[in-house]
Amino acid sequence: MNNRPISYLKAKEQLPLNEKVGQLFMPAAFINDTEEEIKQLENLIIEKAIGGICFFHSRASAATNYEGKKEVVYNKDSFTTLRTRIQRYQSVAKYPLLIAIDAEWGLAMRIENTPQYPYAITLGAIQNNTGLIFEVGKNIAKDCKTAGIHFNLSPVVDINNNPDNPVIGYRSFGEDKNNVIEKATAFVKGMQSEGILSSIKHFPGHGDTATDSHLALPLIDKSKQELTENELNPFQKLIDEGVDSVMVGHLSVPALANGKYTPSSISKVIIKDVLRDEMRFGGVVISDALNMYAVSKNYPTKGELEWLAFDAGNDILCFAEHISEGIETILKNASLEQIEESFERVWKLKEKAITNDAFPTPSKTALKLEEPHELNQKLAENSLTLFKGSKEIIRGFRTEGFTKLQFGGKPDNPFFQVVSNDVRKPDNILLALFPPQVKPTDNFGFSDSEISAINTVLNTKNVVLYLFGNPYALKHFNIKNAKAVVIAYQDFKEFQEVAAQHFLGSIAAKGKLPVTIQ
Repeated sequence: MNNRPISYLKAKEQLPLNEKVGQLFMPAAFINDTEEEIKQLENLIIEKAIGGICFFHSRASAATNYEGKKEVVYNKDSFTTLRTRIQRYQSVAKYPLLIAIDAEWGLAMRIENTPQYPYAITLGAIQNNTGLIFEVGKNIAKDCKTAGIHFNLSPVVDINNNPDNPVIGYRSFGEDKNNVIEKATAFVKGMQSEGILSSIKHFPGHGDTATDSHLALPLIDKSKQELTENELNPFQKLIDEGVDSVMVGHLSVPALANGKYTPSSISKVIIKDVLRDEMRFGGVVISDALNMYAVSKNYPTKGELEWLAFDAGNDILCFAEHISEGIETILKNASLEQIEESFERVWKLKEKAITNDAFPTPSKTALKLEEPHELNQKLAENSLTLFKGSKEIIRGFRTEGFTKLQFGGKPDNPFFQVVSNDVRKPDNILLALFPPQVKPTDNFGFSDSEISAINTVLNTKNVVLYLFGNPYALKHFNIKNAKAVVIAYQDFKEFQEVAAQHFLGSIAAKGKLPVTIQ
């Protein structure tokens, strides 16, 4: 890895203006790129002196294509490829690159066969144990360091108060601002303990919308007072605690933009007046991915969107696609003061993050990632939620006998492996639901016929239901007819085994659902 950056004062004197602007750009890098695509990015690093890169799995799975319009090719050696690719890009950089990734629930968000921790909604169910969330942040940070990553673009501090939100949902700690603040603060402090940067997102709050900003521009139609009291509150609290960076989302929030519908990511009023002046944030502002259709489709002229995002107050331009034109347009239109201010913030962030002693040097032998099993076991035990019914109802059900039934998931699931019954009572159904997908599109992956069959069981049998997935999936089922409903949130082996022990009466459900299910 390159040496750490020269001091800001030396950089201020030595770097020409075009290279200072180049330092503000963070294009995407992809694990599964071809050699030709790798060389194209290397040339950008060399010729334009870009300041950092943000890693994604593949072009087929990133940002605007994340809903799966193209086939995603999986690579079991992604982690090795990631480490090798980081070293290759660093080796050609004139100045050390700031390496970023979205690792909200671990490197597994982008990289296969790496440790995965629960989604934020699962952590949001944990009561009175922020130490566990601190440990999640710490473990993820250790894995980032092992890979050579400095900057984890997380956590999400959006308050998910819209059950139809297609893109936040399970990525939020919940609908209560105090719960979001508590969990996000612990997560950030865990990462900080290992020297990894964080970025709270998606300012000014992406929770209360049913529109996905990857595909269109969401409208948040609330008063400024409502936003200040709720959506902005977690951002303000974490800013006061000292967070490294704030990511600005692509959201139309007229109440914060003097009545205008300008996307927040290119709004001077929202970034400079609200975030900088009113909320007193002096750190690095990073844009959400600039290729997202909420903004990109409206600015076909290459370099225009990059300029607008910079002029609005973004210091780092993430997933910018037109870098040469963007640098040229910024140099043409920006004042020297604008450029120097953003350059200073970005370079000082790099000085803070990039140190030789903090990051292990990759070699031919594999570097060890954290082992998630023990922590995931504790997280499962503390998040399991008895949503409906009581332990007495479940005990009586278990004593009478029951028949096991599952929808989704693998046939040899750990839940049913642990649970056994000698007396099969056909009117008592232990129902295990494994939603095929965590996102709400297409009914979480359940077909209409499956939903109908599940509801028939709920309407005609005595049912104790265990859900291993996004709790919002329950809105598709007649759970009012169930004798008991238990939410395990994840389908990890640890979560299934903990759920089985709960059904058998060995442990209590300690969690509390962090969102409202109608």
